[in-house]
Order: sequence, then structure tokens, then C-alpha cells
Amino acid sequence: MKNLVRFIILGGILCPLLGIVLSCSEEADCSMAARSMVQCYLYKIDKDTQITQNDTLDSLTVTAYGTDSIIINNQKKVHDISLPLRYTVDSTKLIFKYSKTKRDTVVIRHTNTPYFLSMDCGYQMKQAITSVHYTRTSLDSIFIANNEAGIYGKENLKLFY
Repeated sequence: MKNLVRFIILGGILCPLLGIVLSCSEEADCSMAARSMVQCYLYKIDKDTQITQNDTLDSLTVTAYGTDSIIINNQKKVHDISLPLRYTVDSTKLIFKYSKTKRDTVVIRHTNTPYFLSMDCGYQMKQAITSVHYTRTSLDSIFIANNEAGIYGKENLKLFY
């Protein structure tokens, strides 16, 4: 009988305490709210066979035009890159530096559509590429493979050198 009374008292104390601990440990999962990025892969076209092949740049630095933001800092052996788009305006201008004197400018025009994710995570931005303009110092062409910027690494732009 004493064991039954102890069990009931212990259960009466532990159950509410366990409920409080478990209810306080739950946090909002905002991991799906990561910032969308434009995923770019580098290619070259064999002039003789006209076959597209993966390409690698020896060195690349990418900066945001008009700011001191460095997106990629002298990365070596580059075959793909992830680029952010600006939230506040409908275009993002980036400078691709291959060496001290060799560079290209890429302007990505896009739409920004805010959407409500949740009370805990707030608003996020859906971004869709509408067009791309660029200089042709080293770049040959850019093809939009998928216009929706995302968090899953799906290819958005094909950069041909």
C-alpha cells in the first residue's frame, strides 16, 4: 500500500513537471526559411564538336556592385557558385573578377514577392529571375535554366565561358 501511495505522489509531481519541460523545449522550425540563392554552374562549348562540357575557373572573386560586400573571395577551381539576390530592389548587379584586370559585370533582373511563413518565422521572399544582362570579357553567354531562386541547389543559371 505504501508503494502505491508513493507511486501516485511521484506520478503527480513528475507528470506536470515533464509536461512543462517538453512544452518549453519546442522551438519553431524556421530551417526551411533559409535565404534563397541563385545556383550557377560553369560550362564551355567545344568549338570543334559543339558539345557542352563542365568548366572550371582557376580563380574567381564576386562582389556586389556599389558595396564593399564580397560574395566569393578569390575562390580557386570554381565550377559552381551560389549568389544571393537583393530583397529591396528588382535587380542585382555583380562583378565577377577573374584577375586584377579581367572582369565581367552581370545584372540579374528579378521579381521579389513576400510571403508569410509563420508567426515564429515571419515573412520570406520568393525571387524569380526575369532576365540577365552581362559583359562579355570572359563570359560567352548565360542561359536561364530555372528562374525560381531556391534553397535546394537547383541550377538557375548556366554560365558559358
